[in-house]
Amino acid sequence: MEHIERLKTLRGRRSAWRQAGLRVALVPTMGHLHPGHLSLIREARARADRVVASVFVNPLQFGAGEDFSQYPRTLERDSDMLRDAGCDLLFAPSEAEVYPRGREGQTAIEVPGLCDQLCGASRPGHFRGVATVVAKLLNMVQPEVAIFGEKDFQQLLIIRRLVADLNLPVEIVGAPIVRERDGLAMSSRNSYLNAAERAIAPRLHANLVAAATRLRAGVSCEAVEHETEQALAAAGFEPDYVSVRRRSDLAKPAPAPGTPDDRALIILAAARLGRARLIDNLACDLDASLA
Repeated sequence: MEHIERLKTLRGRRSAWRQAGLRVALVPTMGHLHPGHLSLIREARARADRVVASVFVNPLQFGAGEDFSQYPRTLERDSDMLRDAGCDLLFAPSEAEVYPRGREGQTAIEVPGLCDQLCGASRPGHFRGVATVVAKLLNMVQPEVAIFGEKDFQQLLIIRRLVADLNLPVEIVGAPIVRERDGLAMSSRNSYLNAAERAIAPRLHANLVAAATRLRAGVSCEAVEHETEQALAAAGFEPDYVSVRRRSDLAKPAPAPGTPDDRALIILAAARLGRARLIDNLACDLDASLA
């Protein structure tokens, strides 16, 4: 596996692949990899001739008081994992390589409507930073396809909208959430959990499963959201939000769902547990008879 830090070198490698007619897939990451990331590499491997993974802890998506300085940086370990997973090229640029004019001088990208709700409301500016760095990475690597995990479902929709609105020639693929045996969604921030918190953490997913059951039984979205927040608080979490949305666009479903979009739902949640802010989601399709 090749390890590249400079854009000029990356562009040379990408040019050679293009001349050879090879299809390229990109898997963007912030490192501290886990099996969920490696599942994205496998998905990329199945869809392309060459797989590029990026490792870059993006300062623009961290707010004041968040964990940018403490975020785990394990590049040597990540490199070994990527090599074993069949990655062809690791792009691990410095901050100066990505933002040569500095953080304040960087042109920023906004995705109206999707960026300022849910996690965007709790973390102002977060998705502006995500959209900006993803646009840059897509332009740097110029892949035919890019793979993102569905755990960050809001992020996935934002990236799809960004690509559509800017007419970028790349296919965006969402890959299923990879979970531990007890249901906890794999995340780099799970390493922040102590033993007692790790025992509680799977209840986030368990409560989403219970919420989906309630929705399919005809309980209102508002009641399900309130009940689930209460259940999470009782389990020891500090809930940020629990929200039932349409999977297609994250709009709130109509009170009496009648359209297919209003029945294809997703339950999203974010909650703090100790030092960790955990997010998760679960798809929930309502029976047409409930409309």
